[in-house]
Amino acid sequence: MHLHNQKASIYVAGHTGLLGRALVKNLHASGYKNLLLQTSSDLDLRCQQSVYDFFEENQPEFVILAAARVGGILANDQYPADFLVDNLTIQTNVLEAAKTSKVKRLIFMGSTCIYPRKAPQPIQETSLLSGPLEVTNQWYAIAKIAGVLQCQALRKQHDCDFIALMSTNLYGPGDNFDLSSSHVLPALMRRLHEAHTSGKNEISVWGSGMPRREFLFSEDMADACLHVLKTPEDDILRVAPDSMLNVGYGSDLSIKELCDTLQNIMGTQCRMTFDASKPDGTPRKLVDVSRMRQLGWTSPTPLSEGIKKTYDWYKSNS
Repeated sequence: MHLHNQKASIYVAGHTGLLGRALVKNLHASGYKNLLLQTSSDLDLRCQQSVYDFFEENQPEFVILAAARVGGILANDQYPADFLVDNLTIQTNVLEAAKTSKVKRLIFMGSTCIYPRKAPQPIQETSLLSGPLEVTNQWYAIAKIAGVLQCQALRKQHDCDFIALMSTNLYGPGDNFDLSSSHVLPALMRRLHEAHTSGKNEISVWGSGMPRREFLFSEDMADACLHVLKTPEDDILRVAPDSMLNVGYGSDLSIKELCDTLQNIMGTQCRMTFDASKPDGTPRKLVDVSRMRQLGWTSPTPLSEGIKKTYDWYKSNS
């Protein structure tokens, strides 16, 4: 059942994260005030009984599962068990509790890293499980794949209206700028800013600079979530019989081009050297966004505008 009542209760799991913040901002701006928000210290989603108790007590009508353990290549490589087990546990608990309490619709936030390393570009939803994964983030990817399949299984066996959204690389205000665990765009932004302010004129970047990445502004992803929540189930299943939807910007650029774009917007002039002894990750992962286009949604924020908003936020908060 789709969202049409502004008084409906909506549980946003992971509301303090990058996407969670954007979701709360968007929902409030759109007139949805009945939001259920719990920090991880209030509600540990890895604890099954706590999750069941929360659902039983609050009976959310709609759920957006944006809570996850996330990170870049370095974090995935250092903490493989945490990425696998924490994500499996969080999503299993929330999806089962949502089924039991008969949630009207749940959106499961997946990621485009679930697709095979060499999937044909742009990647369609039907590429899932058609080949080997990228080894540098396979632990996270396997957990997210399990979540997608759990949504499909619950729909098939229990008629749960659960939809999986595969987002491409998100960035935006409130991003994680910790160099040991952040993704490529915020990490480069911070390093360029710090090099510029300290008078250093050179930074070294992991990898060859050749991999291509697609970036989506976090507020656009939040907008896509609300769009899907408000779309009738028949319309979704018509374009997505597997109830999977890719959400992306629709075009990509190389890491080297990203560096140049960041420098242009930030006004820095560092020399960039690329360390090809470090891993590149997946060579390319542009996603096919035709399903979301058929549902009437496209990403409104150009990369340059999103980077400027993110950099303004970073300067005010660093």
